[in-house]
Amino acid sequence: MSAVTQVVADAAQMRALARDLVAPRLKAGDLVILTGGLGAGKTTFTQGLGEALGVRGPVASPTFIIARVHPSEVGGPALIHVDAYRLTSLAELDDLDLDATVDDAITVVEWGEGLAEVLSEDYLTIAIDRESAADVDMDNPEGGARMVRLESHGQRWADAW
Repeated sequence: MSAVTQVVADAAQMRALARDLVAPRLKAGDLVILTGGLGAGKTTFTQGLGEALGVRGPVASPTFIIARVHPSEVGGPALIHVDAYRLTSLAELDDLDLDATVDDAITVVEWGEGLAEVLSEDYLTIAIDRESAADVDMDNPEGGARMVRLESHGQRWADAW
């Protein structure tokens, strides 16, 4: 396991972190698990991935539909964007049939900690936390600095950072 922590000042930097640091390392079969509170920037991070991967968008929160498939427009793997917030068990995750697509796509699971790790022995966890409660701006939930910890798991990611 290796890890790196970055301070991200705003939504543009969150998208850039995903686009410039993470996306170039991704390939079909990769699993990314995002954690962080409401408004932390999980979907914003995924938007940066989608931009870099050249998938059909827009990438938006899949909260109410649970999972969205964003096909590649540039011949790469699809981006499967999952919101596991409403899932309460492994059986509900299994109902999404992500294991059928995980080898051919890049799968990003928001709120997936404690559930999605069963999809692959090799995965990235990205924990996004606001630096302080003072950074919470209800009029601009994407505003304010974040601490982003990128942690690799498994042989595939042994030398990621």
